[in-house]
Order: sequence, then structure tokens, then C-alpha cells
Amino acid sequence: MARARASLTAIAAASAAALALASSPALTEPTSTVLELFTSQGCSSCPAADELFGQYASRPGVLALTFNVDYWDYLGWKDTLATADNTERQREYAAGRGDGQVYTPQVVVDGHAHVIGSDKKQLDKAIASNSGDLTVPITLSASADAITVTVPAAARADLPHATLWLVMYNPAITVAIERGENSGRTLTYSNVVKRMRPIAMWKGNVLSVDIPMSELSHAKAPRGAVILQTEKSDGLPGTVIGAATLDFNR
Repeated sequence: MARARASLTAIAAASAAALALASSPALTEPTSTVLELFTSQGCSSCPAADELFGQYASRPGVLALTFNVDYWDYLGWKDTLATADNTERQREYAAGRGDGQVYTPQVVVDGHAHVIGSDKKQLDKAIASNSGDLTVPITLSASADAITVTVPAAARADLPHATLWLVMYNPAITVAIERGENSGRTLTYSNVVKRMRPIAMWKGNVLSVDIPMSELSHAKAPRGAVILQTEKSDGLPGTVIGAATLDFNR
């Protein structure tokens, strides 16, 4: 199972979504970096990374997504945002890299490099080092019924095939921790992933995919992302080569 990203910001009221789409232009923001934070409410070293990640989530051109994992739940507090799928994604990254590095807080940059999520210096260095990974420009447009995602033909013949993923997320969730290593703390998580699923395979030709607006309105998350991510020969996730964002509120 692999993953990928881009972001779609709908209006707060789902009942007014169609009207907003009809009256507001769909604006696509260039995305140059995709960051994935793997964190846990039961991890005492994670709050500093969670706070720092909020800064990256507000940066133009950065798609920063939080994935809460469940393997620290045994420490006395069950993470209220964690899913087994998030944990599996982190472990697949480690298997794909071949280093076995699964820890929190961990940030994966553009699908391959990883750093300690609370280390701003190393994170900035990794972002700079991986600049230029997102070489496939994804465009998004909207109608009253659907979001249309368009991926152009590959500019190079050697670009690998990739999976196009739809990610739905909540821009901010605040949680009061009652037990465990962070007992008594109230923590805010940025761009918390609520749902992620593959929507198409890209094989280097022009690709156009419609995402029904009904799916977005029922996702229980006000924002989303589409990500184009390569796969290794064994199906494990590889480098992110494209992402895009859409905001109806501008």
C-alpha cells in the first residue's frame, strides 16, 4: 500500500459547497515540498515537533500532513487521532528505504528523506536538499459536481509510474491529554490526515480524474490533498513527484 498528496479547501458548511464552487474560482497553489509528520499523543518528545510542524503547515508551497501512529498506545494513553493505516505507512517508508527507522517524531520529506521532527535545522536542510523532487505539475479545477485533477504527460521518458492519492485532512485539532507521558497537556495538531486513498495510476500519459463533490462533503474533513507518488518494484512508497492545493476561500 502506498500513499500521496495535494490540498482542496472547501467552505465550512457542506450544504453550501455547490454554491461556493459555482461562484468562486478554484485556485491552484504551486506545491514544492510535501512533509509527513509521524507523531503520537503518547510520546513525550513529540509536542515540540507538533508545535514546530504548525509553522511549516502555514508556509506557502509546503504541504505538511500529520499522521498520528498507534504503537505508543500501551504507555497509558490511547491516541485519539491514530490509525493503523498511519502506522503502516510509516513502516512501509522504513522498509522502502531499507533502514528500519520507525520512530516519533519523524518527518518524511518528499517521500524518502527522514529527520527528527523537532530538529528545525535538519528539517530545513532536508527540504533544501530534496528541492526539485516535485517535477510533475498537477492542476485542479472545480465545477458544482466534482474536482477535476489533471496530470500532464511525463516530460522525461525515465520517470517511473506513480499512484495518485487523495488525502482528506483537518487543518487543526486540539486534544487534552489525560494520561500517559503527556498527561495534563493540551496539544494542537496541524493538517491531521483523516482519510487517504488511491484514485488513479499514472503511467506517463495525460491523466484526468474527477473526484465527486459528494465524496469530499462526506469525508468529515474540510481540506484535502492530491499527491503523485512513485512506487518501488515491491509496491512500497517512493518519491513524491507531484502535489497541488486548491482553496475555495480565496
